[in-house]
Amino acid sequence: MRRKYAALFLLSFGSFVFSSFANGPVKPVQKQALRKIIIDPGHGGADLGASGLYSHEKDIALAISLKLDSMLRDEMPDVETFMTRRTDVFDRVTRKAQIANQAKGDLFVCIHVNEGGGRIKHSEYIGSHTETAYKGKGKKRKAYQKTVKEYRTWTTPNPAKGTETFIYGVDKSNAAKKAVIDNAADMYLDSASAKELKDFNPSDPATQMIVNMKTQAYFSRSTNLALTIEEEFQKVGRISREAKQRQKGIWVLQAVAMPAVLVETGFISNEDEENYLNSQEGQKEICEVLIKALKRYKYSLEKQILNKGGN
Repeated sequence: MRRKYAALFLLSFGSFVFSSFANGPVKPVQKQALRKIIIDPGHGGADLGASGLYSHEKDIALAISLKLDSMLRDEMPDVETFMTRRTDVFDRVTRKAQIANQAKGDLFVCIHVNEGGGRIKHSEYIGSHTETAYKGKGKKRKAYQKTVKEYRTWTTPNPAKGTETFIYGVDKSNAAKKAVIDNAADMYLDSASAKELKDFNPSDPATQMIVNMKTQAYFSRSTNLALTIEEEFQKVGRISREAKQRQKGIWVLQAVAMPAVLVETGFISNEDEENYLNSQEGQKEICEVLIKALKRYKYSLEKQILNKGGN
């Protein structure tokens, strides 16, 4: 129940920027709301990420990202894609954020694989037996019988499974504002905002207001996309662990000057999910889910612009 309320809070917070998502044909508008998607495969190089019985997160994340990039070009040809890496290389998160911001993306989608921890230990009482023990020392040492309980122990794979989609936590808003300020010169802005930021002065009240509005808009768009992604995963039968705010560990989400989500596509620590994540069918289904969510995201942005008369 607590998770439901958290999801509802996220949704209500985002509603001031977005109207509800809807399915249907997109009416042409003069201004394209989503021009470039940055795809970020997690980890890479010596940074393996999470590991399963036979595979590593860095390789799965790259394979899914490459498929997503290819499928997006077919499914959304009017949207440009840009990948932070296409090979097995490692970049620090600071460099990834820099790459994304320099590419002037409108959306940042980070692909990862989850890990539920090690195998689960189990213990079961199966009976008892008696043993001879001794008490005291020297001549006072005496033997006695004691009862010893017997247990059977074994381990099973960690049962954690499903998807999670993260956005940065609201307590990270100052870092997100800094990303907006640092990249203000290269950001895509509406004409009014661009005019206000022409002579950029971070201490100017009007500029601060624009930065605050931009940061809130990015947070709201991230929230709605995260909820939509998890909704689409549920539609294909995946277990959804819901959209969540991440308080630590995903610095890159608040460092990019654009809406951003991190998608945990499954648990590599679960044997069934590891097989799914490494299969062509599983990777294709994950990409199809993400594309459906991205189409809904794009439609909602364009609907909002259309309702405002294309301004």
